Amino acid sequence: MSDTYPRLVQLLVKNFGFETDEVAPEDTFSKLELDSLALVELTLTVQQEFGVKLSDDDLGAEDTLGQAVSVIESKLVVA
Repeated sequence: MSDTYPRLVQLLVKNFGFETDEVAPEDTFSKLELDSLALVELTLTVQQEFGVKLSDDDLGAEDTLGQAVSVIESKLVVA
């Protein structure tokens, strides 16, 4: 099983003050109240953590954590 989702959750816990049990794969970034600035910060953090290149459009406010994991994993395959 992929470790991408738990690593993403840990980034949210460490950098945005969430508790592990406060987030779920079906949560959108807007439901988690991450604004556009926070999404930019998250995108940069994800790039650093996973060693992938994300565009500004890869993580949007209405994307779920599950969708974000799919995007990250697709970039890992390409890298």
